[in-house]
Amino acid sequence: MLDCKKALEEANGDMTKAAELLREKGLAAAAKKGDRVATEGIVESYIHGGGRIGVLVEVNCETDFVAKTDQFRAFVKDIAMQIAAANPKYVAREEVPQSDLDKEREILRNQALNEGKPEKIVDKMVEGRINKFYEENCLMEQAFVKDPDKSITTLLNEKIAAIGEKISIRRFARFELGEGLEKKVDNFVEEVMAQAKL
Repeated sequence: MLDCKKALEEANGDMTKAAELLREKGLAAAAKKGDRVATEGIVESYIHGGGRIGVLVEVNCETDFVAKTDQFRAFVKDIAMQIAAANPKYVAREEVPQSDLDKEREILRNQALNEGKPEKIVDKMVEGRINKFYEENCLMEQAFVKDPDKSITTLLNEKIAAIGEKISIRRFARFELGEGLEKKVDNFVEEVMAQAKL
């Protein structure tokens, strides 16, 4: 309440500007909390599509009090749903193994050269496409499925500002029914012919 009053005074009664000031202060406060240790939190599960996709995610905060709040639990549920829907491979770009990046760069470079792009712009194209790779494969850089104008990083920083504690998405596992298995495809006609010994 006091922060709202100060923001209104600072903005000379302009509600829109006051809201922007509050938002800026909240994001600045979130950045200050970055050095704190978050060892409490919850492991949340999310099952989607009648049991076809399952997610486990660990999200940490500083206190067990915050971990038990509806706001924190709703945020963690949203993150689990995001993982189910968007299928990220990593939490953040720092987790992407160098070997995976090198392989992706090589593929993207060959793609650009095969498209007939001049050698001098290929490296810039590859870096742009690597950023797209991060957006698709790193949870923190993905667009939030409930609000595509926000990234997960933006959503996280908003929650840190609102809750007042450091929050970190530590790890996740995503399971999809039949993933990695090759489904046997039978040819019914051949099966009948074999049984009939024709």
